[in-house]
Amino acid sequence: MIFEVIQIIEEQVNNYLKEIELEQSVVAENIAFLESQNDEVGKVLKDGVALTVINLAEEATLKNFPNHTIENTKTIYKNSVINLNLFILFSANREKYINSLRDISKIIEFFQGKKLFTQANTIYDRNTSAMSNVDNFRFTVELYTPTFEELNYIWGTLGGKQLPSALYKVSMIQIERNIVQAEGQLIGDFAGITKRKEQS
Repeated sequence: MIFEVIQIIEEQVNNYLKEIELEQSVVAENIAFLESQNDEVGKVLKDGVALTVINLAEEATLKNFPNHTIENTKTIYKNSVINLNLFILFSANREKYINSLRDISKIIEFFQGKKLFTQANTIYDRNTSAMSNVDNFRFTVELYTPTFEELNYIWGTLGGKQLPSALYKVSMIQIERNIVQAEGQLIGDFAGITKRKEQS
């Protein structure tokens, strides 16, 4: 679901930039490859805005929630769903610095207006094979402000060249593999047992 969420965010931001008559400049790519010798990657990152996943973390408060469903007369047990928070970085590498600042400003403006993303309020391209099965999702996107020390560490890890950027926390992405761990029979008719005991 990480890939799908990034695709949705990329598409949504670009649609907003198009709506306000700016170039659709956001592309999902690793900004650490900015100085790469790979011509194809370099071309993508030149004069654009990179959307990069820089970290992910499990939501610890939901880690131990039981995961079971009832189907007919059976209880189906599965491993707990993994709830992830993603940290995504928008980095503007426009040819003109002023355009980089403008793009980052408009991206912040977009998320100020839309923080919650669901299948009901989000239009996205379902025609690709990767996105055709996405039908139920809910996540929020909030601006995350790192300290100067954290920011220095982030850019040091990414290659050292600091660009106009905005860091966001995406909560929560659910990851679940459809594997049954165990099955059990439902315990039946408590009411009948209780009545019989009361009469005796």
